[in-house]
Amino acid sequence: MLRIAIPNGPTFVLHHLVLDYNGTLAEDGILLPGVAEGIAELARHLHIHILTADTHGTVAAQAQALPCRVQIIGDGHQDREKLAYVESLGADAVVCVGNGRNDGLMLKAAALGIALIQKEGASVATLLNADVVCTSITDAFDLLRKDGRLKATLRN
Repeated sequence: MLRIAIPNGPTFVLHHLVLDYNGTLAEDGILLPGVAEGIAELARHLHIHILTADTHGTVAAQAQALPCRVQIIGDGHQDREKLAYVESLGADAVVCVGNGRNDGLMLKAAALGIALIQKEGASVATLLNADVVCTSITDAFDLLRKDGRLKATLRN
């Protein structure tokens, strides 16, 4: 569990980290540098989940050594499928990270939604549903790993 109190704001009590795969953890289906280490460190405090349509068919091989649960979603209404998954975990205890249009609803529903703008870009709708926007997955991980970063960003 991670507990993060935001000055003059909410206190997050987080149990789950839900991550998109392509465009978030991976580029062209291959894990980005620092992802495995970041997931391993955060898995000491959070249950890690990867939700993906597996566009490149690589997630099983790329994530096999990671301490996480991988869920491949179908082709239809992916945004609603991701939302339902987050709601099944108890959205008020979830932090989500994603970049695509199909990530917007889960970011909005989660206690904390982090949108990423990396090489794949980001959906504007998803950006508008996020609480925070980062330019790399390692920066997003650092918001959760390094005391004070999220507080500085979200304080009133």
